[in-house]
Amino acid sequence: MSAAIEHDYLPSVKYIINHDIMNCTAEGVIGNHLYSGRALGISQPWDIIQLHPDLKPLWSDIKNHYQRIGLSHSDNVIWDLNLKQLGSHIGYQPSVFFFGPNECQYWGDYEWLKTVEYINSKNNFMTLAKQLGVDVPMTLCFDSVNDIDEKTMQEFVYPCYLKAAVSVSGVGIYRCENESVLIESMEKLKGIPVQVQEEVITETFLNLQYLITGNEVVRLTASEQILDGFVHQGNRVPASHEPWGAVDPMAEWLKDHGMKGIFAFDLAIVQTDKGLRFPAIECNPRFNGASYPTLIAQKLGIEEWSAMSLSTQYRCLSDIDLTGIEYNGDTGEGAIIVNWGTILEGKLVILMAGSEDYQNALQVEIQARI
Repeated sequence: MSAAIEHDYLPSVKYIINHDIMNCTAEGVIGNHLYSGRALGISQPWDIIQLHPDLKPLWSDIKNHYQRIGLSHSDNVIWDLNLKQLGSHIGYQPSVFFFGPNECQYWGDYEWLKTVEYINSKNNFMTLAKQLGVDVPMTLCFDSVNDIDEKTMQEFVYPCYLKAAVSVSGVGIYRCENESVLIESMEKLKGIPVQVQEEVITETFLNLQYLITGNEVVRLTASEQILDGFVHQGNRVPASHEPWGAVDPMAEWLKDHGMKGIFAFDLAIVQTDKGLRFPAIECNPRFNGASYPTLIAQKLGIEEWSAMSLSTQYRCLSDIDLTGIEYNGDTGEGAIIVNWGTILEGKLVILMAGSEDYQNALQVEIQARI
């Protein structure tokens, strides 16, 4: 296991980058078809990147922004998200948000696919955690809500969480204050595997990202999650704690079973009579919201930052005025637009570099401008 390092995302490798999320996203989330743009900042000039054609009118503005702040990126754009491009460019490795059946169809790494599908199930995650001795919250797994009988429900400690074994962006997760709420929530998850999990009493959750390079698994970055309820809103670096040892065994297991690229674990920080616990909640066997600002920050040598999803009244990047607050490499402070295509739906993800006090002041200033 290698310690965290500063590096570009496998700089010696040329990638065909397609970070469309539509094959693995929750339905009804506005602007999901525009998320391919956030991979631009992690690309290198020698890569090829696929972008949604709706982003084309924003291209010159985001190029100018990245040029001003000194962030290199690919200019080799294919304005089409067809996955057949993944296997059509000799010498280029695929970089995808999530390696699922559709991606595997054009890049036939079935071991990678099998491992992703296994660990993407929260129930399988709990099974593997038990085998490897990874600390997790008290969790009961079921093949179906029909397997949860009345006697079992009475034994649960409330409040608890009912979770679909496979979920995205907090969809399929219900907080159940009592048995009647649990029964009501069960009606929404019929016919699929679920789990019932104790409520973890904490205000702080961590995201620990790993990167597999060849036959080595690297500790990429530990960040604290910025949450709205249990929906991810952003991340902050550095984290208050970096308990890599809590999930290193599972990271090694994933590497040994064919995992590729970036993946991450969500952990809680829990105070107990015996000290701190770091129970692991789940594994995201893919890029996640923290990956893009993490890799951009590492490309630019930024050590302190936060990145958040913010609403804007504007629908064009040229209307966003970052004069005086745009990232400056000399000071190591300022704003960087990470997820830019979603401005078409009134949303942006912005990285705020600098000390925590500076970040807080910068966020206020940005929100006043957008």
